[in-house]
Amino acid sequence: MENKFRALRNMVLLSAFFMPLSLVAQDEVGDVFRGSPQDAGKLAGAYLLPATTGFGLGLNSGWYTSAKAKGTLRFDLRITGTGAFVPNKDKNFDVGKLGLTSMSPVAGSNPISPTIAGPKTDGTKMQVGNTVDPSKQFNLPDGVGLNIIPSPQVQLTVGLPKNIDVSFRFVPTIDLDDVGKVNLFGVGAKVELLPIILGKKEKLLPFDLAVAFGYTQLTWNIPLEVGTNPDPNQNIDIKLSGISTDAIISKRLSVFTPFFSVGYNKSNTDIRALGTYNFDGEVHKDPFQIKRDDVNGMRASAGFQLHLGFFRLYTSYTQATYGYVNAGIG
Repeated sequence: MENKFRALRNMVLLSAFFMPLSLVAQDEVGDVFRGSPQDAGKLAGAYLLPATTGFGLGLNSGWYTSAKAKGTLRFDLRITGTGAFVPNKDKNFDVGKLGLTSMSPVAGSNPISPTIAGPKTDGTKMQVGNTVDPSKQFNLPDGVGLNIIPSPQVQLTVGLPKNIDVSFRFVPTIDLDDVGKVNLFGVGAKVELLPIILGKKEKLLPFDLAVAFGYTQLTWNIPLEVGTNPDPNQNIDIKLSGISTDAIISKRLSVFTPFFSVGYNKSNTDIRALGTYNFDGEVHKDPFQIKRDDVNGMRASAGFQLHLGFFRLYTSYTQATYGYVNAGIG
């Protein structure tokens, strides 16, 4: 289980591409799996909640910087980064509310334990079963102080006829040795509305209006080697996906184009521990799955782009499940 938490945490940090793995704390959490697999899954899910939520928001961000569509076959390549701000409420969790059946906090121990975004303090002291046996007691992992969950976007956008833009995000499968294999795919579209609705009269209005759609999926497979006589088929299989729709209004003012948008976004997480695991003589096959919607609701964004000759600079702020900023160059 120690390697499991470590691998999942590495996935979050490495996905940022800007944060070295050396920042990851090495927590002693192997004893967590001495309880039931279901309890291990509940603890892992609670611990990772701010990371999967923040990265889910990042998957949905940065699709557009203006309501104006590109000319046919014109294109841009942009590289942006998103930072989602973790609220205080998601920097810890209450162990007593998880419905654990095989373990519980030690009498007198604080049941409030840090998530991955929480402080670098020891987690709740736990015990397996109901007996007071020091050999069956352990601490949940501490936090790593991730106040901001970062994520990158690399995107190619091409203009099509009829005032339509299509966008693509793609990272081929990359083998990161013991951290696993990762790949990413996304597709989006933006339709400028005023030329369709008003024809040539759209130029009479002092702004541009569009609707946009985006879908991104990240998959990650991390090899594990945990428990007694580890099975070579042990791995963590992770799939994060996000979908968004937005209405956008913008106005170009010389080299400055401000924009505002409102829309809906959703992201879901599917994390599975696969393979056979042997802990203290108990064998578990495919022990747990974490499957949930981390983001599901409305969002509003305000931002701008600067036209600097061949280059464009972008920045925006969005209020959603978490607030987040997005900035980059194209």
